Amino acid sequence: MNIRKVKKSDNKHLADLIRAAFVEYNAPREGTVFSDPTTDNLFELFLNEKSVLWVAENDGEILGCCGIYPTNGMPLGCAELVKFYLLAKARGNGLGTKLMQQSIESAKELGYSEIYIETLPEFDNAVGMYERAGFEKLDKPLGDSGHTGCDIWMIKRLWSEE
Repeated sequence: MNIRKVKKSDNKHLADLIRAAFVEYNAPREGTVFSDPTTDNLFELFLNEKSVLWVAENDGEILGCCGIYPTNGMPLGCAELVKFYLLAKARGNGLGTKLMQQSIESAKELGYSEIYIETLPEFDNAVGMYERAGFEKLDKPLGDSGHTGCDIWMIKRLWSEE
């Protein structure tokens, strides 16, 4: 198992992996990352110096991704945990937790004090994972992700971790 930063050659694989999760869970496609045009060009999106996208692979097969991104309109010191998706066969073995922890550590290294995430009820297993990791639900969205189809918003304060 290898966790590394995104490469340009990952773009199509990651877009397919992300969209497959929406199909698998019958999640809304409009107003979500499914229809977001940046999903097809993640390498380019994550060239932003205050961002990082981690990719998990095994024997050359991409199994998942998770990253940190300074979404427009976020409060000062807050970044978004984004593009957190795994292939079905890669779930349930701790890989998701590893990817999320790598992203949280990256957020700290990049100087962020909070991480925000938005998701959907269809991804209820992930919501439980976020809650166990210390994310708390919010009453309204933060920032301007453009993902108006998401209706679960959560935040994690990094300064409370030791």
